Amino acid sequence: MKKLLLALCLVAILGVSAFASSMTIGLSVSTLNNPFFVILRDGAIEQAKVLDVDLVVMDAQNDPAKQVSDIEDLIQKKVDVILLNPTDADALVPAVEQANKAGIPLLTIDRSVSGGVVALHIASDNVKGGGMAGAYLVAQLGEKGIVVELEGITGASAARERGQGFDTYIAKFSGIKLAAKQTADFDRAKGMSVMENILQAQPKIDAVFAQNDEMALGAI
Repeated sequence: MKKLLLALCLVAILGVSAFASSMTIGLSVSTLNNPFFVILRDGAIEQAKVLDVDLVVMDAQNDPAKQVSDIEDLIQKKVDVILLNPTDADALVPAVEQANKAGIPLLTIDRSVSGGVVALHIASDNVKGGGMAGAYLVAQLGEKGIVVELEGITGASAARERGQGFDTYIAKFSGIKLAAKQTADFDRAKGMSVMENILQAQPKIDAVFAQNDEMALGAI
């Protein structure tokens, strides 16, 4: 479904005739050290074959400076459209503005940017998702318990929004205590090390909310 949606969005933005001739799409992914984004890349590669277009994939390796450079490179290559999964909502604004100046349509995927003109944003509702996680956790604990939150990359919209939804929901319950809230950068290894440190300082914990699967697996 997501692949079909992306294809339809590109048609709407660029026009059906754009696919009749040679076309190049640039995809800038925040990191390929995360299974979710590997699946995203693989889906894009598969859909590019279906649409018979060229796809250039860039891995930012969770480095905003590298991602800005990658976007500049895609602009120099004169790609027809840029798909951006930003590492940092603020740091990528200059790159988005450069794409705007070059007249290249830019779409954001999974995470948003704070400025510039974005032709389309494709993502789940992260605030609602965080709230749903909070509701599940509170229900499982019977509205009373000690909770830890593992945050994603500082500056990433998904981390900010998931945290907002979760924190807002659990704040309604006086019996829920947020004992620790630390960044583990959406990374499994960091999730494990951060959780180990938290357990040393706070051995009594009833539940953990991790803002992505990789940190949750590390915490386990």
